[in-house]
Amino acid sequence: MNDVKKKFTLIGLGVVLLAATVIGAGFLIKMYSGHAHDAEQDDSIATTSKAVDSLCQHTDYKQSCHKSLANASDTDDPKELVKMAFDSAIKEVQIAMDNSTTLKELAKDPRASKALDQCKEVLNTSIDDLKRSLQKLDNFDVARMEEYVNDLKIWLSGSLTYQETCREGFKNTTGEAGEKMKKLLRLGWKLTSNGLAMINGIGELLGEFQLTGVSRRLLDKFPNDDAWWARGERRLLLDVDPKTLKPNAVVAKDGSGKFKTIKEAVQTVPKKNVQPFVILIKQGIYKEYVEIPRRVNNIIFIGEGPTKTRITGNIGYNDGITTYKTATVAVNGDGFMAKDIGFENTAGPQKHQAVALRVSGDMAIFHNCAMDGYQDTLYAHAYRQFYRQCTITGTIDFVFGDAAAIFQDCKMIVRKPLDNQACMVTAQGRKDRNSKGALILEGCTITAEPAYMATQPMPKSYLGRPWKEYSRTIIMQSFIDRHIVPDGWSPWLGTFGLDTCYYGEFNNRGPGANTAQRVKWKGIKKISLQEATSYTPGKFLLGDLWVKATGVPYNPGMMNV
Repeated sequence: MNDVKKKFTLIGLGVVLLAATVIGAGFLIKMYSGHAHDAEQDDSIATTSKAVDSLCQHTDYKQSCHKSLANASDTDDPKELVKMAFDSAIKEVQIAMDNSTTLKELAKDPRASKALDQCKEVLNTSIDDLKRSLQKLDNFDVARMEEYVNDLKIWLSGSLTYQETCREGFKNTTGEAGEKMKKLLRLGWKLTSNGLAMINGIGELLGEFQLTGVSRRLLDKFPNDDAWWARGERRLLLDVDPKTLKPNAVVAKDGSGKFKTIKEAVQTVPKKNVQPFVILIKQGIYKEYVEIPRRVNNIIFIGEGPTKTRITGNIGYNDGITTYKTATVAVNGDGFMAKDIGFENTAGPQKHQAVALRVSGDMAIFHNCAMDGYQDTLYAHAYRQFYRQCTITGTIDFVFGDAAAIFQDCKMIVRKPLDNQACMVTAQGRKDRNSKGALILEGCTITAEPAYMATQPMPKSYLGRPWKEYSRTIIMQSFIDRHIVPDGWSPWLGTFGLDTCYYGEFNNRGPGANTAQRVKWKGIKKISLQEATSYTPGKFLLGDLWVKATGVPYNPGMMNV
């Protein structure tokens, strides 16, 4: 017992000591995980060269690790070394962001020019995620380790997602700008990836030492002291009657509210808002594009029903816009919530990628909402997201992204595609093996609209396909209708991602749920009850800390279906 306590203390000290490395290079992914060389760690850090070698030996990108510490000739202090690594990572991403302006002057392709504008925006957010991760570790509380580690995993995964979003913007562009930007991003990506690997190593130790006494005390705490639910303003969305609600702003098409557009109401929310700012959106079709800015937090949209209050747009990829920018509604602020709202993109299948809702804010919650479109309807882009009793419609990859997103008791409805098109419900975008990203469907219904079912022959429809190398999707306790082909899962292109993806099905039902004829890729997993439970919101999202307090219907574990 004394040895375990000693190791636990060492872990806590190690986390604090390695605070800055989470951003720069995740040197010690397995530093305290019981490997043969662990006991030699302290003795090995005796000189500068030994210190650097020791820090870098466990990283995925060793050469990048050594490069980030190349100027460490005058110190053998591990803490100073990890700070140098942090500085190197920030500088690398900053260089890429700064070059977006210079490269734009050389870009003759309009799409490349738009992609560079997008890079400037998303790389700034990537840097912001790195900085807030460092700040979190500066104030690290060992008694709240599970919560802190989860935050760090989410934000570092988000930083990687935003770097990849920069690269994605150059799809189908011409000229050299895209390749030059990708080269500029390589080192920053490697350093951030290494940092995430280290944090995952720390997270594994929570299970190894079964620190349930510490972690369970977190249930009485909240992950963000500035969040409105941390101050007792709870159960706001449960049984809310719009007639008796006292919102901060009212939007109405008929002029009965203070605002006629949602955009105007959003513009009145204070920056760095810490109060729940409730915007009541009365019945109507709102033809506008709405963006919740970064750091404009804790906004709550409440409508009068997903078929009555609808926000609609019609921009698609064929309009010369990057997929990221096609969204009718884009959520970038943290703590966003929506209830009884419809989000729509009417661009149709001819315009290809056309997003109805993009969610790029942490701890986002959607209850009884509708997301309607065709290709790429819901962009679950980054961070933690929870959906309950929502309906999502579309054709190709209509639930996609690299968020840690859980859908409970939701309905995914495949729409009739263009001739000779197949449909995919999901396209998860995890590019780094340590990323927190996953699309998890729990207790959902996967079906198709009547026009699809009536087509002869019926188009092929799949549960998903691997958008990125480490694509991860879990479908459990759900009803899968007859439109899903026996193969279940579709390739993206050739053998890409088939060995490295993670696709699991558990305890599903319905005519499309039989797994006997599923594809035999290495990435197709047969998961146990224990493993399936690890993907429930109480465990995977620590949802008891932030979802439960809102009063939204929520099952922390396996559902009763």
